[in-house]
Amino acid sequence: MAFVDPLTLPNPPRHAPFAKCNCVRVVGSFEELVSTPFAGKVNALCWSRTLEGDFGEIVSALDVKTGISTITEERLDSLPLTAAGRIARETILKDLERLRALDLAPALDCVNGYEHDLNAGPVPTHVQSFHVDSATVPADTYLCTYAGRPSEGLPNEQAMRRVDIPETRAELLDLYGGPDDEDFREYLNENFFDLHYAPLPTARPFQFGVGNLWRIACEYAGSPVAPCIHRAPDTVPGESARLLLIS
Repeated sequence: MAFVDPLTLPNPPRHAPFAKCNCVRVVGSFEELVSTPFAGKVNALCWSRTLEGDFGEIVSALDVKTGISTITEERLDSLPLTAAGRIARETILKDLERLRALDLAPALDCVNGYEHDLNAGPVPTHVQSFHVDSATVPADTYLCTYAGRPSEGLPNEQAMRRVDIPETRAELLDLYGGPDDEDFREYLNENFFDLHYAPLPTARPFQFGVGNLWRIACEYAGSPVAPCIHRAPDTVPGESARLLLIS
């Protein structure tokens, strides 16, 4: 029987509350977000916040074209905003400052849809596919959605690597044109195929929420936990662009 992604069905499963997921721990401050170690099944930390200000006004003022636009601080500072918009801008600038103090390089992106390779093959490798981030040294990913649809996560036991689905692996082997050996596994790694996951039939993804600042585990040698499976949200025609901080 072919593998069926439950999230592509006419009535996909509802999102689970992130606070009740066994892979998520909620913290009360930025300091706790940074200092809390990942352990056991927990590979995602959430500083749950209700932010003041009008982040939608910033999105409207940016008026970005289709695709992903990285917004510089200079451009952000130049926007003519109301008092509510200025409060939102100060929150973003403070978050950027916090992450830079950790020697990170955060980016503020305004996302107005994604472009996908229609000939990508049996494994999608775009950010709207469930995937894990990888690194060559110990590292984590920080992200926050200020406006628009938030990211989605998936507990590890509710997913499997797409390259481990027999039908998909057979297609990849055919494309590769060789045996299922160490060189083939290197081929999967070089093309990022082994970073992408499919939800199991009983999977219930969780949303990261708007305004929350997250720290999620990456895949690297010696990591104490499994990497966090996540994806960018589906694009819905007619909805406003997404404002995202990521590092």
